Amino acid sequence: MTQTTTKYIFVTGGVSSSLGKGIIAASLAKLLQAQGYRVTIQKLDPYINIDPGTLNPYEHGECYVTDDGAETDLDLGHYERFLNVSTSQANNVTTGRIYQSVIDKERLGVFLGKTVQVIPHITDEIKERIKLLGSSGDYDIVITEIGGTVGDIESLPYVEAVRQLKWEMGNDNALAIHLTLIPYLSAAGELKTKPTQHSVKTLMESGVQADILVCRTEHELGQSIRTKLARFCNVKEECVIQSIDASTIYDVPNLMLDEGLDKVVLNQLNLQRHQPDLSSWNTFLHRHKNPTHEITIGLVGKYVELQDSYKSILEAFTHAGAANEVKVNVKSIHSEHINSANISALFSDLDGVLVAPGFGERGIEGKIEAIKYVRENNIPFFGICLGMQMAVIEFARTVLGHKDANSSEMNDSTENPVIDLMEDQKQIEEMGGTMRLGSWGCTISMPSIAYDAYKSNAINERHRHRYEFNNFYKSEIEANGMIATGINAETGLVEIIEIPKHCWFVGVQYHPEYKSTVAKPHPLFKAFIKAALKNKTSN
Repeated sequence: MTQTTTKYIFVTGGVSSSLGKGIIAASLAKLLQAQGYRVTIQKLDPYINIDPGTLNPYEHGECYVTDDGAETDLDLGHYERFLNVSTSQANNVTTGRIYQSVIDKERLGVFLGKTVQVIPHITDEIKERIKLLGSSGDYDIVITEIGGTVGDIESLPYVEAVRQLKWEMGNDNALAIHLTLIPYLSAAGELKTKPTQHSVKTLMESGVQADILVCRTEHELGQSIRTKLARFCNVKEECVIQSIDASTIYDVPNLMLDEGLDKVVLNQLNLQRHQPDLSSWNTFLHRHKNPTHEITIGLVGKYVELQDSYKSILEAFTHAGAANEVKVNVKSIHSEHINSANISALFSDLDGVLVAPGFGERGIEGKIEAIKYVRENNIPFFGICLGMQMAVIEFARTVLGHKDANSSEMNDSTENPVIDLMEDQKQIEEMGGTMRLGSWGCTISMPSIAYDAYKSNAINERHRHRYEFNNFYKSEIEANGMIATGINAETGLVEIIEIPKHCWFVGVQYHPEYKSTVAKPHPLFKAFIKAALKNKTSN
């Protein structure tokens, strides 16, 4: 359903961070997509980093990677998982990137000697980035999520850019949704609207009138509260939308449909509304909520205290679980806490183990101990990126007898660097955006677990790493039972390793979790969950 003019929706947040702007944006986009509209979502992040690629997961959660190699905010993962549409560099913009672009233009003389200021130069750059996706002609509607909370110093240029765009585009072509919190005070037994009133007032002080309020709440909003919010915040009553806590994020599109969010959005944008086709979505949701089996997967990593660090992996488990009609219980195990004395107790209730990606030497010996245990005890194993590399190191140490085998990332003086720095990385000094990033091809050999999963011998997957399987050891490793079943034809880089004599043992250099969506659960995750279920039933 192609529109002649691209429509823009801006999503801001107030009162508190972590209210779920990304989920609301993705849910609205899903409802619009299900009515035939071509929709994309972008995230504007107020921090000054060029991208989240150099941020610690404790700071910002996982770094999500797109096909074109952009290191982005994890919200882009929600966008792709809900819409089943790939994002790109243009879908995530940071303050650092905005200022870098403006300063580069100033150095080139683009501004003809004028004083470079926040207004108009920074705001013009923001507006240009917002309109970039719409100007491509590929989308009817662009939803732009503004990171942070209204009132933050960092967000002011973005809110100002929204004010200008709403004025320039007119009410039929742009609207603002403000996500806010209605806290419940248990002592008073009441929901309180005052924080939302102040948040909307702060937004209005910046010149932006919210057209729609989406109110996060733990309790149902009564009609009196909706009326009060509408009156004090200058919105229609039907534009006060309740977003009550849900058991799963995948309930939110249906909840927003029930609240009429899509209806008020399309009315304000002067677009035709149709009944959304959510049949495949609801089939997934039914399978997710009504499993016939239950398994426990151990997630071994060093950032397990913060669930957002492995957000895409956890969601891939959800997708694959539904595909197998299995409830996947995830047991997070900190790799620093694993040793030979406690591993049997830690792993006694596990049906499969996934060793997570990461960087640096902290916690790697625990990962190696975990892999040794599952390999020797025939427990399904899935290693991703660093997890795959640790599997190679464990095999070299235990089976090949190279006791000092390691990655040169962890020990640059090891005599057996079975994992080594990629050749084209050796002269790179800058940290940001310089890894092997984005989508790369892989040729899968037959027979193999990977081929059985993908049903193809040619795939493309997303990468984010500097170190690789050292092909100097490939012949020795393969002669002893660990086989390279996936190779990049151009570089010879080993992408997939397997142990055929094991029940299910797969390590991949890439990040399959980034490409798992509700509509298309990732084949390897589906196969892993199926193997874990088989392991449980056979035992």
